[in-house]
Amino acid sequence: MSNEFGFSIKSLRFDENYTPAENTRLTTNFANLARGESRQQNLRSTLNMINNRFNALANWDNLKGDRYSVELDIISVELNIDAARSDNALPIIEILQTTIVDHQTNQRIDGVTGNNFSSYVRDYDFSVRLLEHNKGKDSFSVPEQFGELHGNLFQAFVGSAAYKECFKKPPVICISVSTTKTYQQTENVHPILGVEYRQDDDSLTDAYFSKMGLKVRYFMPPGSVAPLAFYHTGDLLNDYSNLELISTISTMDTFQKIYRPEVYNANSVAGKSYQASLKQQDHSLTRIVYDREERSQLAIEQGKFVEESFIKPYQNLLEQWSANWSANR
Repeated sequence: MSNEFGFSIKSLRFDENYTPAENTRLTTNFANLARGESRQQNLRSTLNMINNRFNALANWDNLKGDRYSVELDIISVELNIDAARSDNALPIIEILQTTIVDHQTNQRIDGVTGNNFSSYVRDYDFSVRLLEHNKGKDSFSVPEQFGELHGNLFQAFVGSAAYKECFKKPPVICISVSTTKTYQQTENVHPILGVEYRQDDDSLTDAYFSKMGLKVRYFMPPGSVAPLAFYHTGDLLNDYSNLELISTISTMDTFQKIYRPEVYNANSVAGKSYQASLKQQDHSLTRIVYDREERSQLAIEQGKFVEESFIKPYQNLLEQWSANWSANR
């Protein structure tokens, strides 16, 4: 068996005709919308929300607010345990690639890679390993080497030939802020990302993403009601164009309004000192229908699936690979 892991990339368009692939995590933002009687209306409404948000932010030379539209492709990453073979590939990561369509110039512009982040191994870490580690304990703690395998797999993927052949820039992952931390507004304001927030006590998610080689900044874009967390490498403010940043904001602000309306569709705007709460009653719901309870249960089921099909069968190999990768990077 080869000592190297190989990565392969598949792409699937996310549009109103989207049907999840068989190996897609069912809790992903996109797959969760594409089930049930309202599936096509859900997808159509989501895409309209993204396009409207994009044009509201990209409002220069855009008098009618319809100059741009955003195309989304779901990027599925498979891991080949033995790079010399292709018959043992396991799905590990799903992200989004945005493409901006300028209807005034008929240009297609690359957007940001990443945006949403979905991972079977992260499901296992948070929904199985972390819960079992803390079962019956009086105080919360994190297992030894928590997130290291996942972080090394992600960094190996971003540094792989497969990634570099498909994408020009490092990924930016945009997710919600923690509900356990308080964020302080700063005087720093970016024309696209908006007002910056800071907090010095890393959340569990911040620590987990740092093992993926990602640092974080928090911004509340114009027209948003709460800050978003932007996980990135390099210089977030200077490595990406305004349109690239808008593609991320419009996409992920929309998904957060759907899935965390208490925070991102609240009827009041975050103040100078802000802590998000999922118990916030003063919020509005979108017209998009999905089963919230089912979404929570599926994360646990998928975590157990990856434990049985990936972690346990290959545990020794994975631990050896991860240790070697950490030592040699």
